[in-house]
Amino acid sequence: MINGKIGVFDSGIGGLTVLKEIIKQLPNEDIIYFGDGKRTPYGGKSKQTIELFALQSMKFLTQRGAKAIVIACNTVSSNAMDAIKQHYDLPIIEVISTTAELAYNKSENKNIGVIGTKATIESHSYEKALKSMDTKVTVHQKSCPLFVPLAEEGVEWWEDEITKMVAKRYFSFFDNTDIDTLILGCTHYPLLKNSIRQTIGNDVCLVDSAYITAKQTKIMLEKSGLLKKSSSKGILEIYTSDSIERFMPMCNAILGMDCLNINKCDVGE
Repeated sequence: MINGKIGVFDSGIGGLTVLKEIIKQLPNEDIIYFGDGKRTPYGGKSKQTIELFALQSMKFLTQRGAKAIVIACNTVSSNAMDAIKQHYDLPIIEVISTTAELAYNKSENKNIGVIGTKATIESHSYEKALKSMDTKVTVHQKSCPLFVPLAEEGVEWWEDEITKMVAKRYFSFFDNTDIDTLILGCTHYPLLKNSIRQTIGNDVCLVDSAYITAKQTKIMLEKSGLLKKSSSKGILEIYTSDSIERFMPMCNAILGMDCLNINKCDVGE
């Protein structure tokens, strides 16, 4: 299945930040992306519902020829991996472990902040991953549930004053914690990076999953013997469960190109 596709899925547009980096690092690979905008955000839903949505997305992508899956969603990565691995035996790349390792390596004082959806924070996945590397690392976690709908609302909201006010409200949690590194524990959050940076300050290193997840995808494909040998440019297919008219402008803005091959689907049907 060396000529199969790399499947990528997220609860909406956030995973496009990961997709952009995968395209950059693996330009010859065929890729299929699914953003479940109709049912976003996942972060406030139960573990059982998150597992159901994840398995439906996995089925959708594998039926369309995915040879490996990138779970570009922290909520799914932290709540549904066991269920996914029970049903599927193919290379699966999740965003938690590699992002945690990157943050640990970047932190000098081993005092690390994590922001994410309610489901991701309550799973303690990042804390567990960091503590597995060093039991002495200090982890400060804060759920930021309004960030996903703000990101999904559109480009004009990503640096809006309301977004910055929300960030300021959330980030007061980190006052007096002395964090030097902040994990953006949701793939939507890099879209708000400028607002986050202006609020958290320049002394805190922001870590997101895009580059390291794409790098890990390439490594896994090489190890599995699934890396495409062709030198021709890969084909990109994009699916959304939301309206194409609403999805396309944000897709174009994030990927930095005109996305013409966008299709509507509903994996829940």
